Amino acid sequence: MRVRTWPVVGVGLAVLWLFVRDAELALAPLFGQFLGGLAVGLPIAFLFRRFYDDRIDLRRLLHAVPYALLYLLTFSREVIVANVDVAYRVLAPGSTIEPEVILIPLRVESDFGVTTIANSITITPGTITQDYDAERNALYVHVIDGRDPEAVVAPIRTWEDYALLIFDEELEPGSPAPEIVVDGGETDGR
Repeated sequence: MRVRTWPVVGVGLAVLWLFVRDAELALAPLFGQFLGGLAVGLPIAFLFRRFYDDRIDLRRLLHAVPYALLYLLTFSREVIVANVDVAYRVLAPGSTIEPEVILIPLRVESDFGVTTIANSITITPGTITQDYDAERNALYVHVIDGRDPEAVVAPIRTWEDYALLIFDEELEPGSPAPEIVVDGGETDGR
């Protein structure tokens, strides 16, 4: 079922409004804040409607929501683990830091999918996306400790599995991932 995109975006902004306003978890205040969010969100979505597609497949969008939540959960877990790891490396005397650049070819191909993965890598402490190679559909990722590249790439592949479903990509989760390249040189076999 394809519907106009801007009302869906407006409702999404209204839901976001609930979080921004820290709405009380009671029916009347929650409903009031939601209506306030609609009063703000719908006009904004209408004004900016030329920046996104005119129509959206609502069924596909609803299908992607659980995978987006799973993506956020796995991403949040990885950010927490990475924060602890980086804090330990900073505070522990004599901790090892062996930076490395890893070329990670991606299975996601859409602009939104690649951008989501690249931004998730950069937000995670200890890693940063340096560049995107469009010919190889790959990200250059700088890591704080590159002694075990497979351990670095494992959470990225998990995020990618969810992104394949969220952005309705051609490949399926669990499909073979291309080989990673460490430090622009030798390949690390998969």
